[in-house]
Amino acid sequence: MTNITRRQFGKVAATTSALAGVSLPEFSLAQSKPENRQFPPGFAWGCATAAYQIEGGVHEGGRGTSNWDIFSHTPGKIANDDTGDVADDSYHLYKEDVRLLKDLGAGAYRMSIAWPRIFPNGKGQPNQAGLDYYKRVLDELLANNIAPYVTLFHWDLPAALAGGWQSRATALAFADYAGYVARQLSDRVRYFMTTNEFSSFTDLGYKTGLLAPGLKLSPAEVNQARHHGILAHGLGVEAIRANAPAAEVGVAENATVGVPVIEDHANMDAARRATREENAPFLTALLEGAYTESYLQGPNAPHVEPGDMKAIGSPLDFVGLNVYTSAYVRADGSERGYAIEPYPASFPRMASPWIYLAPECVYWAVRNVCEIWNPKAVYITENGCSAADVVTAEGRIEDTDRVMYLRNHLTHLERATSEGFPVKGYFLWSLLDNFEWIDGYSKRFGIYHVDFKTQRRIPKLSAEWYRAVIARNAVV
Repeated sequence: MTNITRRQFGKVAATTSALAGVSLPEFSLAQSKPENRQFPPGFAWGCATAAYQIEGGVHEGGRGTSNWDIFSHTPGKIANDDTGDVADDSYHLYKEDVRLLKDLGAGAYRMSIAWPRIFPNGKGQPNQAGLDYYKRVLDELLANNIAPYVTLFHWDLPAALAGGWQSRATALAFADYAGYVARQLSDRVRYFMTTNEFSSFTDLGYKTGLLAPGLKLSPAEVNQARHHGILAHGLGVEAIRANAPAAEVGVAENATVGVPVIEDHANMDAARRATREENAPFLTALLEGAYTESYLQGPNAPHVEPGDMKAIGSPLDFVGLNVYTSAYVRADGSERGYAIEPYPASFPRMASPWIYLAPECVYWAVRNVCEIWNPKAVYITENGCSAADVVTAEGRIEDTDRVMYLRNHLTHLERATSEGFPVKGYFLWSLLDNFEWIDGYSKRFGIYHVDFKTQRRIPKLSAEWYRAVIARNAVV
């Protein structure tokens, strides 16, 4: 008998069935039914952006200088010496960007407010022109039935604040800023997030020097900067609640996600243990109102003043999780009870080398956080990937790799919602190609392509796919 491949057998079987008028078995089609991957009613679908990455207009409307203005203008810090001076020019084109959201069918938009637009010097006299700008953006969103989810700090620190996050005064200034914005915008905004990604603006800014302000401090100094970052969050929560009692308040955090290498009791316990310990300086401290004993051991523990941890542990209405990749964890016999497996060289990655393709990270991020801390609600506040997008001769961007990444992550997120974990919404990163921090404009995360010379926006295949997801409230 001649050898036949599995593909050839499938073709023959399908043809034979069709000729005989026989339908294929139901089970062979079951996985293609979107109702099997449905999200809960009222699930919030949206996109996320950040002020410095999209706005531009850095010298307009009374905006003050930020640490990223300085850092991006320092030669050699950013790919191709790019800056956020213009970015996507959303400062002028925000109505067009809201229209893109509406075209997707999105009911929510996660945006950030540039602290230097509201307080050019970080504190003191507020800038009415900056406040009015954000009122116009919010009014445009609301007119299109898109709910704003506002992040108050997404890394663009007013440069006038001496010492940055090394100074406790910065945390106090943030609380004043958060309270002022909540009071002024709570008639338009129901959902506020204090800060975005503690480790990015503390560890990467003050430990490795990779991000602004580009410092490499001692372990004790880094821990103190971390403490000031989460203190700002805690004081900010208190200030928002005092000035906008009806608001829902949360945080957006890129927690280290422990994924069990095998889904058995030992490895799942190890993954939970890893999630708690690896996030000790940040999410663990927020949700427990205390640092872990292991984090405080040794001579480099941060100085904590009376009342700090009470503020830091202020109850939250929701926890936002920025999830891109995972840390694979196995149980072992060490004192901490777990080991993090290194990625082998052959492990698949997306265009940004730090994004390893580990879609189950979304499920375990939700499950671990819920099982350890039992938050009221969870949002995926960022999830997405860069891709080597190419505009075809017909003007299309066929980013099937991004669609693959997103489809796999949302499939695992649907697993979490189907098991009853309180996930209330999902924000895709990002609406637009934008200024991608130290990668400048060399990495594209958007589902809308941006020609940075003309500012023309072009929907990618991923935008078409995401529109179908939103319309069906299901993975498609």
